[in-house]
Amino acid sequence: MIYLRKAQDRGHANHGWLDSYHTFSFADYYDANFMGFSALRVINEDVIDGGQGFGTHPHKDMEILTYVLSGTVEHQDSMGNKEQIPAGEFQIMSAGTGVRHSEYNASKTVPLHLYQIWIIPERNGIEPRYAQRRFDEVQGRQLVLSPDAREGSLKVYQDMTLSRWALQAGEQGGIEVADGRRIWIQVVKGEVTVNGQQAATSDALAIWDEHSLALTADAAAEILVFDLPAV
Repeated sequence: MIYLRKAQDRGHANHGWLDSYHTFSFADYYDANFMGFSALRVINEDVIDGGQGFGTHPHKDMEILTYVLSGTVEHQDSMGNKEQIPAGEFQIMSAGTGVRHSEYNASKTVPLHLYQIWIIPERNGIEPRYAQRRFDEVQGRQLVLSPDAREGSLKVYQDMTLSRWALQAGEQGGIEVADGRRIWIQVVKGEVTVNGQQAATSDALAIWDEHSLALTADAAAEILVFDLPAV
């Protein structure tokens, strides 16, 4: 089964300084049919004005991943980290037993565009931690998250993997899906067809009960591929 989550069907909130699209129920957006997918709880696509951002606020028992598409995030947290995350980098934070942090657009003039993704951890009470990484220039398929941090990936406390996959126009590829696994494909940019289902920039595909996926880039594309447990 492949379900297309169209970009324009997501929840939307424009706060002036923040233009945010919510794949799943979040804040004032609620849809009982979109509370999450497997261990994915939040996928927000945000554009933040220059000099603006989220003031210090708490989190607990969540794996929080940020992927910066353009601009630079300025991050500060209660663990003592004060970092900048430029475009192309991934940052993950285990909120665990509790952490407070702030996230701002480091530029006063240039908008910041990012994905913020919340992943339900395998257990509560994890010791808070912070990590960020710039992976090699986007080319082919790259492992970004894994439970054992293999192949230079960032560690995530969940039975899942995340890969970033860049495809040239006309390029084809395949994904073998293990029994009982679910796949979420987030189209960062471009156009792809997966088992006959087309998706474009900011669309997503929720996939279950499929054993293999045939993928074609109808235009140059970048996708995020989440391999997730059934529950």
